[in-house]
Amino acid sequence: MQFDNSSPIWTQLVAEFSRRIVTGDWAPGEKMPGVRELAADLGVNPNTAQRALAELERRGLCRSERATGRFVTDDTALIDSVRADLATGAADEFIARVRGLRMAHEQARALIDTRWESHEHHTTDLPDGGGD
Repeated sequence: MQFDNSSPIWTQLVAEFSRRIVTGDWAPGEKMPGVRELAADLGVNPNTAQRALAELERRGLCRSERATGRFVTDDTALIDSVRADLATGAADEFIARVRGLRMAHEQARALIDTRWESHEHHTTDLPDGGGD
């Protein structure tokens, strides 16, 4: 994972871990990797990984079980809500950028349709089939 200087590493980890949950990389009810494993894999301090996991827990995306570790929430409605929030953020960023380029709404819509179709073969592994 590449980190940037625009925000603290732990908040970037929260975003990455949330993405892993909403995409099913970490499935509902699944045991999550431990703090040390995540820190080593990502090249961060264990305290940084712990802080990100604690924030996920605060948001309800995971739960801790004494002596067994952390588990992804079973609350699929919450996961769907987080997915929608992440998608909304991505859409808002896109809209701001294309408006900054003075692109008309219909041009932006056509661009999305074209790009969606060209990326369709890359997303067939998503739970909903990716093409809708």
